[in-house]
Amino acid sequence: MKILFLGDVMGRSGRRAISENLPRLRKDWKLDFVVVNGENATSGMGLSGLHAKTLLDAGADCLTLGDHAFDQKDMLSFIEQEQRIIRPLNFSKNAPGKGARLFTAQNGRKVLVVQALGQVFMKRPFDDPFSALEPVLKTHPLGGLASAVIVDIHCEATSEKMAMGHWCDGRASLVVGTHTHVPTSDAMVLPGGTAYLTDAGMCGDYHSVIGMEKTEPLRRFITGMPKDRFTPANDEATLSGVYIETDDRTGKATRIVPVRQGGKLQQSAP
Repeated sequence: MKILFLGDVMGRSGRRAISENLPRLRKDWKLDFVVVNGENATSGMGLSGLHAKTLLDAGADCLTLGDHAFDQKDMLSFIEQEQRIIRPLNFSKNAPGKGARLFTAQNGRKVLVVQALGQVFMKRPFDDPFSALEPVLKTHPLGGLASAVIVDIHCEATSEKMAMGHWCDGRASLVVGTHTHVPTSDAMVLPGGTAYLTDAGMCGDYHSVIGMEKTEPLRRFITGMPKDRFTPANDEATLSGVYIETDDRTGKATRIVPVRQGGKLQQSAP
C-alpha cells in the first residue's frame, strides 16, 4: 500500500494548501490511503465541522485531532456524526467519538488508524498512552484484519515519541509524531518493520512561530507580557508529512520518505 500522513494543519493557509494540493498528490503518487492531522485547522485552535468537511472533500480518508480536539465546540457533536474523524484514545473516558477505527482503503484493504496523547510536558494529565494502545494493537494484529496500522502519537517530548515507536515496532506500519509543528529528519524503518518519524511537521506557513504570526509570540518572549491574541500566519504553506509503502502480506513498511511540498522549506517527495 501507498500511504500519506500529513501533519498538523495550521489555520487558513494550511487548509488552502490541502485543498489545492492533496487531490493532485493522490493522483500523482497513486495513494491508497491518506491521514491528515487537523487539530489546528480552525484559527490554529481545534477543528470545526465545516473545516473538517473541507479537508475530507480534498481527499483525506481520515482526520486525527489532538489536545485541542474539542476547542471548537461543534466538534463535540460533529465527531459523532462523522466517523472519519479520530480523537485521541486517551483524551477522556467521557469524550465523544473514537480513538481508533478500522477504515477501508481505496484498494479495498483495511487500515487501522489510532491516536494517543503523550504525557510528558503536556498541560493536562492524560492517561498512559502505552496502556491505552495495548488492547487496540492486540486485537488488530498487523497483517491480519488490518493490512496496515497507523499510530499518530501527539505529544511534546521527542523521547516519548521515540519510545512509542520502539514499543510499537513490528505491530504498526507507521508510528508518526505530531503536535510540535517542526518536521524532524529521522525517518527510518525500525528493525521490526515499523516506519517511524518523530514529528511530521505542520501544514502551515513556516515564516512564523510554529504557525502563528510572529509579532505577538516575539513580544511575549521578549517582554514576558501578552498584548494580543495569537493568530495563524497566512502566507504560502508547506505541506509536511511522511509517505510510506507497506508489504501487502505482512503490513510492515518497506519504504519511508519525508514529504515537504510548497512554501519555504526544502522540498521532499517520494
